[in-house]
Amino acid sequence: MSKGCDAVALPPESAMVEAGKHARPQDALLAGMDLPFQRVFYPLGYAVEVSSNEEAVLAIAGECFHYARMLRSGPRLRVSIGVTEGGSGESPREPTRREYNHLFSLVADADNQALLDLNSCTGFAWVTQDAVTNRLYFRYNFLEKMVYLLLGSSVVTDLHAACIGRNGRGMLLCGDSGAGKSTLAYACAREGWTYTSDDTSYLINDSVVPRVIGHAHRVRFRPEARVLFPELASHQVTPRLEGKPSIEVPVSELRVMNTAVETEIDSIVYLKRYHSAAGKLVRLPAGAATQRMRGELYSAGEVRARHEKMLEKFAAVPGYELHYSDLPGAIRQLETLA
Repeated sequence: MSKGCDAVALPPESAMVEAGKHARPQDALLAGMDLPFQRVFYPLGYAVEVSSNEEAVLAIAGECFHYARMLRSGPRLRVSIGVTEGGSGESPREPTRREYNHLFSLVADADNQALLDLNSCTGFAWVTQDAVTNRLYFRYNFLEKMVYLLLGSSVVTDLHAACIGRNGRGMLLCGDSGAGKSTLAYACAREGWTYTSDDTSYLINDSVVPRVIGHAHRVRFRPEARVLFPELASHQVTPRLEGKPSIEVPVSELRVMNTAVETEIDSIVYLKRYHSAAGKLVRLPAGAATQRMRGELYSAGEVRARHEKMLEKFAAVPGYELHYSDLPGAIRQLETLA
């Protein structure tokens, strides 16, 4: 040993050999982790089996999907979630999403990530205890994201649209973010319309006629909706998917008299809200609404190609633009379609 360097005592060779017997490289993969907690849930009415080594994961899944009871035909989706110790004590960042053909990844960091096989309808995630402890973070960024990605790749086509109904006639309310889909859907529901969804609806792929499913058990608003609806004043803002702030309220706490989980669509209405709008409905050329919906699809790659095919179910559904500035005027125009 050269002068100035501290001597390091090495363990006997026999001890190093013994330690090597137990330090298998594959142990670092955690491939042998047992996932003893399992339960089947029915988001949108389809069977999804959730398994984990952490019971809290099933508790959160119960909070997300407890409202769903209807059983629809289709493959059983499988979501497995392994929870590991460690972390910084804070929630990880929002995951980065990537897709290549039938493979989809969600990566927040080295310890919090998920991989989904959209063909086999399976997904697996590794997350830390910190991520699960922040229930909203885990729910929005991993659990619900994985479940609805698998549903969207197999049995439904997710649409950026609210859904309401009147006199048995269903309407999709479409438009850019901020066009007022959720607020107009809720305003109609307060007036006795049937409420199905706020800003995301799901076209049923195997339905002969265009039918959609929605989250009829809750409504989500932008924070500024409290100015329009005083009953929202006491509800707190919570983070939602993609990091957008929102107020999420169960319909049981709102002035919603009629709900329907599933609705057949008779018209598609694109919302155009601006201050000088007089309030009018403009009929769109045949196929124009469907073409717009194609451009708004969330999906990509092989899944998007299937979704574009599914949108052909709307080919015979009339489309409109609704120009409006206030909710009462918009509702009056929609009543002419109902």
